[in-house]
Amino acid sequence: MLSIKTKREQIGMTQAQFADALGVSRATVAMWESAHNYPRAEMLPNIANILDCTIDELYADEPRKEVG
Repeated sequence: MLSIKTKREQIGMTQAQFADALGVSRATVAMWESAHNYPRAEMLPNIANILDCTIDELYADEPRKEVG
């Protein structure tokens, strides 16, 4: 979910500020941004709201998986 970092930087928010807004640690945000971990599904609406984007946009940098 690399677009979290891009979108966070676009709005001028630090990892610490973003983490505080979500009630998670800065290390957690760093792990999301480096794709070592992903946010829980129930956090996605709040993340999208803070970043002023849709949930779909959070996955814009993810490669599409082939079906079939």
